[in-house]
Amino acid sequence: MAKRRYQLTRQQAIRKLERYCAYQDRCHQEVQRKLNELGVWGADRDAVICHLIEEGFLDESRFARSFVRGKFRIKGWGRPRLVRELKARNISEYCIRQALTELDEAEYRTAVRAQLQKKWEQLADMPLARRRQKLYRWAQNRGYEHELIQCFFEEVAP
Repeated sequence: MAKRRYQLTRQQAIRKLERYCAYQDRCHQEVQRKLNELGVWGADRDAVICHLIEEGFLDESRFARSFVRGKFRIKGWGRPRLVRELKARNISEYCIRQALTELDEAEYRTAVRAQLQKKWEQLADMPLARRRQKLYRWAQNRGYEHELIQCFFEEVAP
């Protein structure tokens, strides 16, 4: 990555980061990475981050809630995977707990069951033991709880 030859002023950095955060919710880590790319450090960096928080462009709690909703609905991730990904982005435990309340328990269980059923049918040409092993590994990677996977196995292939 090529370094910029000029230093952004504080106001230029603020405008650039306001657009960056307005496009989609961002976590603090993403904003700090963007500031590094732009060559903004020290007091200017702190001032930009403070401005973004004060003006509502940067909100860790809002980011965590939208992240959980989006990754669950679009990618079908389970709770453990969501927690792992939020922790990797340095989101606080409190915000993670609050974000997980966005998931309706009945909707969550139905969606996980549907995903497991779909994958189970895709693996139909395999022997039962290999099929179970493949599905279990796939489900663990998606972040589904062990208990939900076991319940599915008990229903489908006791």
